[in-house]
Amino acid sequence: MIAGKHALVTGGGTGVGRAIALALAEAGVAVTICGRRKEQLAAVAGEAREISAIVADVTDEAAMTALYAEAEKARGPFDIVVANAGVSDAGPAHRTSLATWQRTLDVNMTGSFLTVKPALAGMAARKSGRIVFVASTAGLKGYAYVAPYVAAKHGVVGLMRALATELVRTGVTVNAVCPGFVETDMLEESVQRIVRTTGRTVEQARASLSATNPQGRFIQPSEVAAAVLWLVSEEAGSVTGQALSLSGGETW
Repeated sequence: MIAGKHALVTGGGTGVGRAIALALAEAGVAVTICGRRKEQLAAVAGEAREISAIVADVTDEAAMTALYAEAEKARGPFDIVVANAGVSDAGPAHRTSLATWQRTLDVNMTGSFLTVKPALAGMAARKSGRIVFVASTAGLKGYAYVAPYVAAKHGVVGLMRALATELVRTGVTVNAVCPGFVETDMLEESVQRIVRTTGRTVEQARASLSATNPQGRFIQPSEVAAAVLWLVSEEAGSVTGQALSLSGGETW
């Protein structure tokens, strides 16, 4: 049973983060969501009384430290931390600016580290806790035209494995979910980028992306949320250091 636990979900205002927050709330978990956009966070918090929102940037260590202090004072220490915040851009590697490279790594990889870092010592001392990184199939294989994103997500999977090894004797589990293309606003941005740069129709762009999944479809946010819900459950207590592919067989 995870009812009564306290969870942090970053990037909780949209897409996968929203789906995870709502699924945890439905399971009776007190959920703190964070992100940079106050209106989106407030909208999600309005969907379930178990959800509260704090505006915070995952790339800012001081902001994340302050978030922990505020949330834990109100609702107790985090039993569950879901590092979900992420960004993506696209373009040939030789045209990728250093600013784009750095921002992608800052949000996806460093942001993941800063999200979980404040929880580690307390979870280890309590000998209890669940950490889940929302990575990507881009953390398991290469994709063209998204080199910074692939590098960052490989880093997230590596971080997960390092922490799982470090915490393996404490009762704290650390895992990652690695979905393929998920039906979210980020996917729509990718579709529009393809339309602008190639002249394809929206339908053609969507078809080219969904074709990467052997099942010929996009992953739904609810599927990612269900995987996270299992990984944070008591029944998954022996599962740690795993990168769970949600990709219709694209990766193993």
